[in-house]
Amino acid sequence: MLDKDGIARRIAKEVKDGYYVNLGIGIPTLVANYVPDGIDVEFQSENGVLGMGPFPYEGDEDADIINAGKQTITTLPGASFFDSSLSFAMIRGQHVHLTILGAMEVADNGDIANWKIPGKMVKGMGGAMDLVASAENIIVAMMHTNKAGESKLLSACTLPLTGVGCVKKIVTNMAVLEVTDKGFKLLERAPGVSVEEIKNATAGRLVVEGDIPEMIL
Repeated sequence: MLDKDGIARRIAKEVKDGYYVNLGIGIPTLVANYVPDGIDVEFQSENGVLGMGPFPYEGDEDADIINAGKQTITTLPGASFFDSSLSFAMIRGQHVHLTILGAMEVADNGDIANWKIPGKMVKGMGGAMDLVASAENIIVAMMHTNKAGESKLLSACTLPLTGVGCVKKIVTNMAVLEVTDKGFKLLERAPGVSVEEIKNATAGRLVVEGDIPEMIL
């Protein structure tokens, strides 16, 4: 199975040259560390940063340069800073080619729940609803099951929704899956993970066609 960095490394292969990409909080923030050489990509954060680089090494942090999750970041040459209204105009105007989000649950029709667990205090929706409403290409980075071993890939989300029918692809610690009208289509399996293990860990509809290749990281 993959760890969080392995998930981020696999998702980085989905980033194309010339893309503007928004990285959500959690595992998605690690994607900036694994962009392949020769790829020119601009990472955007809804707090008003365009041109984020990898995370800083310990001792090189600048407390004034942060992403939307309040993590210290680096910036690449040519990076720019602006207010959140301009940042959200960029998102709502569909100027972001790819959005990478974390999730608590994803349904097999592409619904996503990633902001609230009833009864637990949260800071708010943040920019998630704007992102899922405006983005045409959403990839989710998540663990396949929760800490109790229960599937997070469901036939229907049980938590309050962030967006409806918007997720295109999911990369977990076990697999790469595409959302289709027939459910989760299994595209790749993580190193050392069998198709049977993925079936057992997936509560929603799972489509398995032919031999499923192992991920190349």
